[in-house]
Order: sequence, then structure tokens, then C-alpha cells
Amino acid sequence: MARQAIPSTRARQKAAAGCAEILDSDLFQALCEPVRIELARLLIARGRSDLGSLAAELPQHESVISRHLAVLHRAGLVRREKVGRHVHFELDGPALVERLEKIVAQLRRAVPYCCPGGATR
Repeated sequence: MARQAIPSTRARQKAAAGCAEILDSDLFQALCEPVRIELARLLIARGRSDLGSLAAELPQHESVISRHLAVLHRAGLVRREKVGRHVHFELDGPALVERLEKIVAQLRRAVPYCCPGGATR
């Protein structure tokens, strides 16, 4: 069985920094809250929805739902549009796919250095 080359400490540290950057991203921070996951599910199922109709489906107060939607918006997962007195939200599918593709590409580059797998226990 051929021995695999051991990555240099510098390469491993660079890969670790890249992985940490991914895990600390606003995307994952936005998705770490169950209410935000539920909001994403509602937006997927319903499409464009206003704050009141989304809040009606959840036990939290409308102001709390608004703050959660603001986090999703800042993370680039949700688009919002103000129409009169109402604010409508929708999931930004193309932006989400683009971000996930970048994450996968970055992880593919890091895996050989940090966690190549295939090792026996």
C-alpha cells in the first residue's frame, strides 16, 4: 500500500483557516437558529410573503420574526421589498446556490490538506 504524502504544516493551517472562515460565515450563523430554518421553509413553501403572514405561523412575536428575517436578509438569503406599509420577503434561490457552490469549491480545495479521509481507525 502506497503511503500518502503528509501535508505541510503551513498547507494544513491554510486549509484550516479556510474551513473556519466557511463555518464562521454569516450564512451558517444565519441558519443556526431553528426559527430561521422554519422561516426559510415557509418561504420555500409559500413564495413571497409579508411579515404578518409569516409571523402568524410561528409562536414568536412579530417583532422577533422581523429581527430573524433581518438576519436572513443581511446574510443574503432573503430579498425584501417594501410595498406601502407591508414588507414582503422571498428566498433568494440563485444567491443561495451561488454561495453554496463557493463553499463546496473551497472545501474541495481544503480536504486534501485537512481531512483526506480513507484512513483506517
